[in-house]
Amino acid sequence: MEQQQLQHFSHPKHPLVFNQDYRRDYRCRGCREYFYGPSYSCEECYARETQFHKSCAELPLGLHHPLHPIHPLILFSPETWSENEQFHKCELCKEYKDVYVYRCSRCDFNIHITCASLAPTMDAEFHHHPLTPVWKWITFTCDLCGKEDKGIPYLCHQCDFWIHGRCSIFPQRVKIARHKHFVHLTHSSLEFHQSDSRFCRICVEKLDTRYGLYYCSKCDYVAHLDCGMRRGIYLPEFRDEDEVPEPNESIDSAAYEVKKSKVGMDGTQIDTEIKHFSHEHDLKLTDEVLNDQKCNGCARALLGPFYSCSQCDFFLHKSCANLPKTMQLQLHPYPLTLIPTKPGEIFQCFFCERGCNGFSYYGKEDDINLDVQCTLTLASDILTHKGHEHQLCFSTTEYEQTCTSCNSEREEIFRCTICEFALDIKCATLPHTTRYKQHEHPFTLCYTVEDDSNEYYCDICEEERDPKHWFYYCENCTYPAHPNCILGKYTNIWFGDTYTFGCHPHLLTFIEETEDSHECHDCGDPCKEFILQCVQCNFYIHDECVWGEEEWF
Repeated sequence: MEQQQLQHFSHPKHPLVFNQDYRRDYRCRGCREYFYGPSYSCEECYARETQFHKSCAELPLGLHHPLHPIHPLILFSPETWSENEQFHKCELCKEYKDVYVYRCSRCDFNIHITCASLAPTMDAEFHHHPLTPVWKWITFTCDLCGKEDKGIPYLCHQCDFWIHGRCSIFPQRVKIARHKHFVHLTHSSLEFHQSDSRFCRICVEKLDTRYGLYYCSKCDYVAHLDCGMRRGIYLPEFRDEDEVPEPNESIDSAAYEVKKSKVGMDGTQIDTEIKHFSHEHDLKLTDEVLNDQKCNGCARALLGPFYSCSQCDFFLHKSCANLPKTMQLQLHPYPLTLIPTKPGEIFQCFFCERGCNGFSYYGKEDDINLDVQCTLTLASDILTHKGHEHQLCFSTTEYEQTCTSCNSEREEIFRCTICEFALDIKCATLPHTTRYKQHEHPFTLCYTVEDDSNEYYCDICEEERDPKHWFYYCENCTYPAHPNCILGKYTNIWFGDTYTFGCHPHLLTFIEETEDSHECHDCGDPCKEFILQCVQCNFYIHDECVWGEEEWF
């Protein structure tokens, strides 16, 4: 179907193309407001200066206005104006703005398009009565967004309800990906008492219930209007909440076949031998501690109980063997499928951005991969963590927030609604217990300092530690260390496995890096990290080069 196009006077080179639901963080060139919903843009130039609201793009080139009835007004863009600043001043709002205006050149009369387009009456989807503009530039507080502003309010005379003209765009209901029902726009105190202390479930910041908000009465779920619009989708085709699929459910799909089992002391069944879909051989359950070995599922240090293969070095934590083959997250609209990573291949987790060669939860529709820890942590937007006494809520904002544990900054973070604590996804997925090389004891993640000495160092790198940050600690040896020093540069990658591939006759070992940076056999560049090495014939090749030209056996 051919897209609707518009030839705009400000951009004669190319036609502007219609977009039904445009939601990028750009401002309209006509009115300088953010985009919500229908718009026009130039697909040839793809420049911000060619993005328009539908209503701004379709403005008439001339009009008669009640504030200047003697002459018609002509539409001007800022690019066609003189450098005289007076051209930016609106005769109605008395302000200077870099926006489109209607102008009478004979009388030097200018009015911003936002002021000129005020309709005699306006119908808002969320209000039962017509709203009329007050033709005076005044300071008022909008009864919907709660912001005090200077402008021309729209007023409902029956309800004494005042709003900004721009606030009329909020739809009555939206579907938010993180919530299973529609949320409905509610304003004033129709559903809440003014004393209610509530938090937006999207950004996890305070929400004033005296003004407009999006609300689900079934789940007592609330969100700011702007958060609901930016993170939600307007779905008029759905007629009822029950027609919307519920995303917050794991789809029960067993990943293994039980070969042998026994009954434990508590009467529960223990699967002692299994055939897992990710491996060709049967796996047996064991509690034997292995140093410097990692789980092939989560790529983390092995801690009992776990399944092992007697024919090759393949290991799976019992918890990783029990992972469902399909997951549906609140934060993601499509189902994710559990897949084993190909030998020697590394993927980047979409949320934590760490490299990993363990299992991946893969989203086919948008081609994303999530590692095991992130998938399980994000299965709900409520997190209970040993490192904090209160529940944490997943927060998504338009600005960066600081993690209490490591001081990193992210737009997506877990926040506490009671105190100022915040936790990014990397820290939220740190293993509670881990091992370090040949150290005989496991290390435990600690959230408070081990003593009151006021001198805190890492016993691996011997650098000073920030007492406010989390660290790993061996209590038997009084051995503290930075998380990065314990877990290594590549937290979710294991090295040392050997593979066969078509362009070399011998087994190749997957190694992290070499001291001499040998040249890659394929591309000739130095091999600095993620290398496949043949110890028999001094052969080196990047893992990416192997996947670029070879097929694994």
